[in-house]
Amino acid sequence: MAIPGYDSDSVAEATLEYAGARVAVVAGVVPDEFGLERSDSEPPVDALSDPVHIAGLDDLKAIEAVRISLVYDPSKLPPGASPTDVAVAVETDDGWEPLTSTVDLEETTVEAVLNERPPGSTIVAGYDDRDDSDASSA
Repeated sequence: MAIPGYDSDSVAEATLEYAGARVAVVAGVVPDEFGLERSDSEPPVDALSDPVHIAGLDDLKAIEAVRISLVYDPSKLPPGASPTDVAVAVETDDGWEPLTSTVDLEETTVEAVLNERPPGSTIVAGYDDRDDSDASSA
């Protein structure tokens, strides 16, 4: 999973096949324990995928880019919801925070690209019903 603008040799990647989750990072230091694993977190009610934990995230140093990609189940969208109202959400102390995301309708994936560490290490694809002026739920 390439990150545009970065040499693929400098990208560390982790995949959790059963969950359809992928994370790629460009960082000065990527610990050996960096990877994806099953999460025991309770997913939000509007989750469209299983929650996944990014291991070793706190130990990444000199982060340049983080790319998170999740497969989601469009059949879990509420009736009348737009198929583009999907976002990668991160579990924080205040609940699930949606990240600015891009949806690939053909592949049924949602992706977020960040230039810093995400605000949490547990991620999920979720229904994002906020408009541009409201960032309150995922």
